[in-house]
Amino acid sequence: MPIPSETTTDLFERLQHQVALFARRAEQTRLGGVGKARNSMDRAAYLLLNRLDNEGPMGVKALAEGMGIDSSTVTRQVAPLVDSGLVKRTSHPEDGRAVVLALSPRGRARLDEVRASRQQLMSVVTEGWTELERETFCELLGRFNIALSDYHAAVTQPEEHTSS
Repeated sequence: MPIPSETTTDLFERLQHQVALFARRAEQTRLGGVGKARNSMDRAAYLLLNRLDNEGPMGVKALAEGMGIDSSTVTRQVAPLVDSGLVKRTSHPEDGRAVVLALSPRGRARLDEVRASRQQLMSVVTEGWTELERETFCELLGRFNIALSDYHAAVTQPEEHTSS
């Protein structure tokens, strides 16, 4: 790996600083949105409900793998969503012994409300941006998130040992 130049080092310093500021500000607002839905759903719940909405009913293991977290974490995060009626547990259509998690009608309505609030926040925050700037930012942030996810997966993989 080449040694970064001073200019590159400065750029990485600015980048890490901006990411740190973003993380703080995102947590401060919880990217919750505006209006009555503001800060009304935590990040874990939002991501779980969003995944179930986008991909349909699935088991805890599949949900955990898709989100890059362990099954025990998903189980812990899903419990209050089931208790509050946002997620329902149902039998797997092909294997009645297995349980799948699905977004309930109440969960879908709540998710729609929170999504609309968060979309309104994004509109307000990027009000002075062009459509191209929003598209570019979204694309780059998506690439950044994928790169972070790939890095995390690589460094948390158990090392494979080969016998000599």
